[in-house]
Amino acid sequence: MELFLYAYIFVLGAILGSFYNVVGMRVPVGESIVKPRSHCPNCKHILRWTELIPVLSFLSQKGQCRNCKQKISPTYLFFECLTAILFVLSALAIGWSVELFVALSLVSLLIIITISDFRTMLIPDAVLIFFLVIFISLRIFSPLTPWWDSILGAMVGFTLLLLLAIVSKGGMGGGDIKLFGVLGIVLGTTGVLLTLFFASLVGAIVGLIGMVSGKTKRGNPIPFGPFISVAALFSYFFHSSIIEWYFSLF
Repeated sequence: MELFLYAYIFVLGAILGSFYNVVGMRVPVGESIVKPRSHCPNCKHILRWTELIPVLSFLSQKGQCRNCKQKISPTYLFFECLTAILFVLSALAIGWSVELFVALSLVSLLIIITISDFRTMLIPDAVLIFFLVIFISLRIFSPLTPWWDSILGAMVGFTLLLLLAIVSKGGMGGGDIKLFGVLGIVLGTTGVLLTLFFASLVGAIVGLIGMVSGKTKRGNPIPFGPFISVAALFSYFFHSSIIEWYFSLF
């Protein structure tokens, strides 16, 4: 029975991952997620249901449009698989409780904003507001300890990023600022601080590698959302262990 549940949540993750690709690409540019129907960006061929099966359609079509044979970006497959895997890992780490809905919602938000920020350098307010309502509702049934840590975490996350944006004179985007406020509801104060630390660390390392390799030029903006996503997931699942390890050093 449990194996069936894990298989179910994997398939659910793959289906939602396919949908998140659409949301992450359309919402930032003001397009509807319903119309027009999914189509090939090259020949505008409207995709049939057999061409929309997550993972399987991409593999069976060998990563190309069935109509014009144009290559399909492998990022579609990547995010479908990544969402499915993260859903299963969340269930394995947390178990079947209300907190699992928090984890799956967090994964969903981070997948969408990663796609959005990577492709358009935008984190849409509509997405953040939608998940803010979800997180507030879920934290009523699965509160942090103490319960007010969600409120404090949201305030700390938003304020810190706002201050960084002021100090850096626009170096931090408005979407990043609001995202940290939303993440504070889920992660609490300690979690959101760890997220900022790890996101900055990963961003600095990737930026340095990019400059050394010549792929990134100094002064050119890079999407910070993907780094926040990696850091937020790491913080959510491991922040207790990290804090315990840190205090054990003293």
